Amino acid sequence: MTERPKPANKSSRSRPSPARPQKRSGSSSGGKRFSKDRFGGKPRSDRRSGGTGRGGRDRDRDRDRDRDRDREEPRLARHSRDDAPPSVSEEQAQESTDLIYGRHAIQAALEGDRSLNRLWVNDRYRYDGRFLPLINDAKANGVVIDEVDQRRLNQMAQGQSHQGIIAQVAPYEYWELDTLITHAKAASSRPVLLAADSITDPHNLGAIIRTAEALGAQGLIIPQRRAAGITSTVAKVATGAVEHLPIARVINLRQALETLKAAEFWIYGLAAEANHPIHTVEFSGATVLVVGAEGNGLGMAVQQSCDSVVSIPLAGKTSSLNASVATGMALYEIYRQQRMGRLNLNSLQKAK
Repeated sequence: MTERPKPANKSSRSRPSPARPQKRSGSSSGGKRFSKDRFGGKPRSDRRSGGTGRGGRDRDRDRDRDRDRDREEPRLARHSRDDAPPSVSEEQAQESTDLIYGRHAIQAALEGDRSLNRLWVNDRYRYDGRFLPLINDAKANGVVIDEVDQRRLNQMAQGQSHQGIIAQVAPYEYWELDTLITHAKAASSRPVLLAADSITDPHNLGAIIRTAEALGAQGLIIPQRRAAGITSTVAKVATGAVEHLPIARVINLRQALETLKAAEFWIYGLAAEANHPIHTVEFSGATVLVVGAEGNGLGMAVQQSCDSVVSIPLAGKTSSLNASVATGMALYEIYRQQRMGRLNLNSLQKAK
């Protein structure tokens, strides 16, 4: 009886018989059948997996590099925010509600109602006779004094003229309109208020405030929108007048003018094209002078709220004046008439 042949194991079956010809394959390893890539002669499975071919290795390397970069960037950003020194603008936003520059503006702030929190002074001027009284007053009021170099002050001022000293002050507190009216009537029998319509240039606004306070006006009204507010530039140009002139900020200037009319103020607008020269108008009672921005002038709605619109006569070829210059000339005429009226009244009393 013949024995049955033993079944061949897997290794013997996978090995080709020497007598049988081998089937062609795209690779000599593993005996797997691959179809050729018709463009590069690479196995199609390499293109799919991306793990064995050169193109796949490149793509894997690029993908890993992008992943590492994505992980690294947030860490670098956190490091730069935590460890790097803040820029000047960031430091100002963190440290300061407002900065004022120059000896006169800072001295006026010390004498006024606004509190100073911090003072930066050029280390060369710390014991200078021009700065020492101011620094001593600030120190007596509990202000922190920092001695810094000129480069630091230039960075903080961002191009403004600081005269070697900068102060951090509390934000300007605007007056309420009703409080301003009451204050003006208590200060003078014929009070003069100023209203600025759409003055966007802080230098113009600062010059207007300086002129108005110097001539004796009782206050200023400015709109909240599309107009400059009380900033460090305004305070610097006004050279301290901001601390002595009450300023109200209103949402709607036209409504504010109607409120002033109800309080028995006469409203006079200043416009280059007006038909009434200012010296022909009698300013005999409580007065509000409304001035507009250069170029645009007074808005039509504001002009309609005025009792009269006046002009400054010009004889030269220049057709208009700077807003702050025109304001100064108009205010001078108003106060000239008031002084002349007082002189005439005194003369009559002496004649009796």
